[in-house]
Amino acid sequence: MLIKLDGKLLALEIEQRLKHEIGTYVKQASRAPGLAVLRIGDDPASKVYVSNKEKACQRVGIESFTSHISSDSSAEYIINKIKELNEDENVDGILLQLPLPKNLKEGPILSTITPEKDVDGLHSQNLGKLVKNEKGPRSCTPAGVMALLNSYKIPIESKNAVVIGRSILVGKPMALMLQKENATVTVAHSYTQNLSEITKQADILVVAAGRPQMIGIEHIKPGATVIDVGIHRIKPELAKNFSEGRKLCGDVRSEEVASIAGALTPVPGGVGPMTVAMLLVNTVNSWQHHCGLPFSLMDLVP
Repeated sequence: MLIKLDGKLLALEIEQRLKHEIGTYVKQASRAPGLAVLRIGDDPASKVYVSNKEKACQRVGIESFTSHISSDSSAEYIINKIKELNEDENVDGILLQLPLPKNLKEGPILSTITPEKDVDGLHSQNLGKLVKNEKGPRSCTPAGVMALLNSYKIPIESKNAVVIGRSILVGKPMALMLQKENATVTVAHSYTQNLSEITKQADILVVAAGRPQMIGIEHIKPGATVIDVGIHRIKPELAKNFSEGRKLCGDVRSEEVASIAGALTPVPGGVGPMTVAMLLVNTVNSWQHHCGLPFSLMDLVP
């Protein structure tokens, strides 16, 4: 019987835990945790994502500092804004919402965020800590995937895992986190040949290709755990191929994969809520560090 890996439910459980931790220690800390989110330009998807993060902060008791910056702003202006947030004692985490407008390069801007406040885990220093298996903020989406696998007691050790995608945001840190748990990991990408031959060996398949409906039943080993990281808005001309009222799909053709997989994340409601939950976890962890509080959430950080 197919196991639905319900990220929405687990994220709510994590939020309740965070709310309790903040309520327990906010008096001792003399302030609530603070998260600053920078949204550059008017990308509609980014607007939705930032709004969701603000609402999640409000639910658990994190103070949200959101800056909406014009797309024609210079990199220097944004970098100076980040430097101000680096020095702000009320801010524990800084998130630069991606993607940026085409006129801006994300590398120099991301590197300006002090590593201790890099709650998206994308600073070179924090990626290096992941490589070296040292404690530090972890990239939110792969960390959320690991939390899902652990919550549903999906075996990882000695299993074959395949990650489709090699981005710094998901694919590469995902592979490292699975390796840390003693999986044998293969990373596939746009230049990989005979993809289905590789994916059909996977006990755990993580699909972060950014291509809607790319993976189908022909790619899946019977009983495999399939993690669909992709999320795409269904174009009107393709709506007839989906159940009535459905507006989003992933990188996986979930309707057909469900007939052979052992476990599957839904889209929406799978990885997405866990990404936001782990952003909150990273922020509260940073707050605990800055305020000299007990570290109570390290079991959630891979």
